[in-house]
Amino acid sequence: MQTKEPFDVTFNDVDYAVFPEEDNTYTIFKDGVEYIKIMKDTESSWLKLDPETELPRFEADDEINAIGKEIIAYQSSL
Repeated sequence: MQTKEPFDVTFNDVDYAVFPEEDNTYTIFKDGVEYIKIMKDTESSWLKLDPETELPRFEADDEINAIGKEIIAYQSSL
C-alpha cells in the first residue's frame, strides 16, 4: 500500500496541513497544531470526527466542507 504524502490547502487565507490517513480520513493541522479529523462522506459533504471517539459527527459545518473541497481540488491536480 502506498503511503500518501501530507499537503497544504488554503481556505479564507488560512493554511491547513492535511495528513491523509486511511478510508478517506484526514487529520488537519492549523497553525502547527492538530485541529480536527475529517472524513469524506460525498463529493460535497464532509464529516468532522469526534476527537474522543473518532466517530462521525453529523452536523453541517461550512469550514469542514470547504477544506474538503480544497482536498478534492488538490488531489485532482495531481
